[in-house]
Parts: sequence; structure tokens; C-alpha cells
Amino acid sequence: MTDKRKSWQEKLTDNKGLPNIVKCEENDRFGPRWGIKPGDTFVIPAPVEVDEIMGKVPYGKLITINIIREKLSQKHGTKAACPITTGIFARIAAEAAAEKVAEGKKDITPYWRTLKAGGVINEKYPGGVEHQKELLEKEGYKVISKGKQYIVVDFEKYLVK
Repeated sequence: MTDKRKSWQEKLTDNKGLPNIVKCEENDRFGPRWGIKPGDTFVIPAPVEVDEIMGKVPYGKLITINIIREKLSQKHGTKAACPITTGIFARIAAEAAAEKVAEGKKDITPYWRTLKAGGVINEKYPGGVEHQKELLEKEGYKVISKGKQYIVVDFEKYLVK
């Protein structure tokens, strides 16, 4: 029996019944951290929804995971979008894009334009921080190190709304 793991592109299109709207319960320990009170709703997005937002970030612009979450909650009419699944699905979108590059495809999601809060480069994306730093610098951004993190200088000026 062979163990065939799903490709990142397969993971990206496997929605597993998502998106799903969830009501925050009284005993939810994560809700307050996300600014969600009992009774508020939040969306657990589908991977393709995260990829779609990331894919629309044009050259010369950047986006953060928090902006992606805001766009998802607006789309679904909820108080928030789940930060955990949004972050995981952003990683899946990035890995799927890297797979496409390896296959010689040119039309990919520009995942390097998706930053963490504070303009921090996501170290979990394909090629790690160094590869993304290189891609961002090719597009004219200045990237500096702050401790162990790499940050895009003045990233706020370039954010999509």
C-alpha cells in the first residue's frame, strides 16, 4: 500500500465543508483573544477564499493576515475570521504557489506580499525569510531585520484596503 500525500494544490482545493460560521460560546477560551464575545459569530474560511484574496494583491501592494481576516469577516457578515485557520490556509496557498512554480507555471499567487502583523515576513512560507526578502526587494521594498524577524520598512504605505 502506498502512502500518497496530497499535494499543496490538492489541499488548497479541499474545502472540507468550509466556510463555516461559528457562534462564540460562553466558555470559548480563544474568543476574547480575537476580540469576539460570547454570542458573536466568526467564520472559519475555506482555503480557496484565503488564496483568492492573496492572489488579488497587485504588484506594488502588500496585505497582512489581519486584513485578510477583515475581508473574510466582511464577506461572511461575521464579527471576525478565525486567525488560526486563516494563517494555515495562507501557508497552504503559498506552498501551492511554490508547487506551481516548480511545475513551470507563471500565474501564481504572490504569497510573499502577504505579511504577518507589523509587516513581518512569514518564516513558514516557501524558501523561508531569505527567499521572500529577495522577492520583496526585487519589487522595490526595503526589508530590515529586527532581532530574529524581518520586517518590510513602511509596509503600512503599501497595504491594500
